[in-house]
Amino acid sequence: MNATWSRFNVTSIVLGFAFLYLPIVLLIVFSFNESKLVTVWGGFSTKWYVSLFHNQGLMDATWVTARVGVISATVATVLGTLAALTLTRYTRFRGRVLFSGMVFAPLVMPEVITGLSLLLLFVAVGLDRGFFTVTLAHITLTMCFVAVVVQSRLVSFDRSLEEAAMDLGATPAKTFFQITLPVILPAIVSGWMLAFTLSLDDLVIASFTSGPGATTLPMKIYSQVRLGVTPEINAACTILIAVVAVGVIVASIANKRREVQRQIDEQAAQRG
Repeated sequence: MNATWSRFNVTSIVLGFAFLYLPIVLLIVFSFNESKLVTVWGGFSTKWYVSLFHNQGLMDATWVTARVGVISATVATVLGTLAALTLTRYTRFRGRVLFSGMVFAPLVMPEVITGLSLLLLFVAVGLDRGFFTVTLAHITLTMCFVAVVVQSRLVSFDRSLEEAAMDLGATPAKTFFQITLPVILPAIVSGWMLAFTLSLDDLVIASFTSGPGATTLPMKIYSQVRLGVTPEINAACTILIAVVAVGVIVASIANKRREVQRQIDEQAAQRG
C-alpha cells in the first residue's frame, strides 16, 4: 500500500510540475528557433534576441516597465513598512479596523475592479493617464503585499532588544535604524522583490490606467500576441524569466548567508 501511494504521489508531483513548467521550457527552447514559425523547429539561432534589441517598440515598453517597477516597488516598500509598523505596534487607535481594511483591500479585490476604480478616480480629478498614473496604480496594488510580509516578521520580533537600546540612551529613531531595521531588513527586501515582480507582471490594472507613451511590456506583448506569437515575443519572455530567476536565486543566497552569519554570531555570543 505504501509503495502504491508512493508511486501515486511521485506521479502526481511529476505531472503537476510538468503542467506548470513544461510550457515555460518550450517557450525558452523556441526562443532560439531559427524559423519564424514558433511551433516548427528550424535549427538553433540567437537572431531573435538581436532582433528584439532592435525592436524599438519593445525596448520602449521594457524601459517604461522597469522604471514603473523600481519606483512603485520602492514607494510601496516604504509605505507598506510604515503600515506594518503601525498595525503591529499600535494595536488600539481610532479607525484601526478601517485603516487595516483599506491597507489589505487590494489583496482580495479583483484587479478589474481595482483598475476600473483607479481609472474613475483619475478621470474625476482630471489627471491625465500616463506614466504617473500607472506608477500610482502599481503602488496601490503592491503596498498591501509588502505590509503583509513585513508584518509577519514584526509579529515575531523581540521588542526587548529595542527596550534595551533605549535604556542605554538610544533615541527612538536611532533604535529603529540600528536595531529594528537590520532585523526586519530581509522581510523588507523580500517585500520589495515581491512588489517589483507584481508590477512587472501586471497587465489588467496597467491597461486601465496607462496612456500615450506609457505602454508597459505586458501590454505590448499582449497586443502583439493577439496578432500571433512571434519568436521575438518568446525571446522577450525568456529574458523576463531569466531576470526573475536570477533575482530569486540572489535573494535566496543572501538570506542563507545572513542566516549562517546570525548562527555564527549567536554561537560566538554563547561562548563569550
